[in-house]
Amino acid sequence: MIITGAEGTPGINGGLVQRRGEAGGDSVIAYVCTIHVPSVDEYADKIAANGGTIVVPKTPIPGVGWLVHAKDTEGNIFGLHQEDSSAG
Repeated sequence: MIITGAEGTPGINGGLVQRRGEAGGDSVIAYVCTIHVPSVDEYADKIAANGGTIVVPKTPIPGVGWLVHAKDTEGNIFGLHQEDSSAG
């Protein structure tokens, strides 16, 4: 985890992943752009219904929330995050 400021203050917090594999949409090779959604379950269903695929199913981040990684129809991997302090 990368923390950019004190808890409760605006900032851009996130994580850093080691590069894995070559470009081609089969693996994460750099950072994963992640967006906040009200429900990862709802948005995962929308992604699948529109031709995308879920590449990392709903995963808890203890004390933070839920994370899903998906691939769009052009092979781009991106993340969805749902806040939920009881996840874990």
